[in-house]
Amino acid sequence: MSVPLLLTILAGAATFIGAFLGVTGQKPSNRMLAFALGFAAGIMLLISLMEMLPAALGTPGMTPLSGYGMFLLGLLGYFALDRLLPHQHPQDLMVANQQPRSLRRTAILLTLGISLHNFPEGIATFVTASSDLELGLGIALAVAIHNIPEGLAVAGPMYAATGSKAHALFWAGISGMAEIFGGVLAFWLLGPALSPVLIAVIMAAVAGIMVALSVDELMPLARDIDPHSNPSYGVLCGMTVMGFSLTLLQTSGIG
Repeated sequence: MSVPLLLTILAGAATFIGAFLGVTGQKPSNRMLAFALGFAAGIMLLISLMEMLPAALGTPGMTPLSGYGMFLLGLLGYFALDRLLPHQHPQDLMVANQQPRSLRRTAILLTLGISLHNFPEGIATFVTASSDLELGLGIALAVAIHNIPEGLAVAGPMYAATGSKAHALFWAGISGMAEIFGGVLAFWLLGPALSPVLIAVIMAAVAGIMVALSVDELMPLARDIDPHSNPSYGVLCGMTVMGFSLTLLQTSGIG
């Protein structure tokens, strides 16, 4: 049990590598920040629509109705959360003294989205490694690779909003710790409580949250921060990085 748990911890800790890259050097420019937000959106969209949702729908015991129903519940849950949090309209972002606050809010929402994604991912990594260590090693490696840009995507906006490297590393660390917590929870509850159907339900709902966050928050904010750049470039780059990590997953014989 200790080796699968160690693999999960190492995969989650890779988030700090990206976070460190996000806070070193000078404070990110608006163009770099817009690119990072688009990059994060690309990561979330590809993971959600090409990995998490298909995996949930393909789980034995999951029906299309329950899978898509949980996906829609995740979408609605995001918009409910968005209503509860203080909201600024895109045109308000052009006011200089409000931009850092908006970036901080976006970074917190981004941390929430990635953390909710990392939690079941940590469970899945631990459970797979417990049943097949070689298979779990391949999953942990792929997870660690795509956790690096996730850490960068969280730390960059938070550092730009607060100017504090400690705050940026803290919030990025939360997203990584969520994955580790998922592995620890699986360590203690491994058994009937962690059925494949339950994991599939969680993954489908989180996929909906991440899609809503990408389309409603990250991409519009990227456009408003730097109107002269195209956030689609960041989105495409984020998808490309995730595509390579998923390819690694497939060539490892896991997919």
